[in-house]
Amino acid sequence: MHRVLIPVDTNEDRALAQAKYVASLPHADESVEAYLLFVFTDEGEDLPKEFEQFKSASRIGSVRAAQEHLEDHDVDVTILEDSGDTEDDILEWADEYDADAIVLGGRKRSPVGKAVFGSVTQSIILNTDRPVVVTGAGGDED
Repeated sequence: MHRVLIPVDTNEDRALAQAKYVASLPHADESVEAYLLFVFTDEGEDLPKEFEQFKSASRIGSVRAAQEHLEDHDVDVTILEDSGDTEDDILEWADEYDADAIVLGGRKRSPVGKAVFGSVTQSIILNTDRPVVVTGAGGDED
């Protein structure tokens, strides 16, 4: 089996582009295990305690969109969630599941910005010995 870690944020178009890439891998329906990872960051720390029980990656639209696309293409998919530092969490989950590759979602950038990846993407590329694929941005960006 080929294990692929797919860290997604809240952008559905980007997550769908990542899922489409994974589903397009040769014999993905027979040989790929996809691990969709959503990391809750400190931005939601002011959430009241009574809502903590509802904080679940499977409730995030981008996670659901990617999961549905992968399942529609018969790719085995597991949802993972964490909270904390995005870069460290991605690298830790890649190690834990011994991912064969990490598939990140790209963002549209200005002409100058195209010369440099985003901070999370750049950090992952520089701090792992695993292959990293950066997909296109998907549809329109906000």
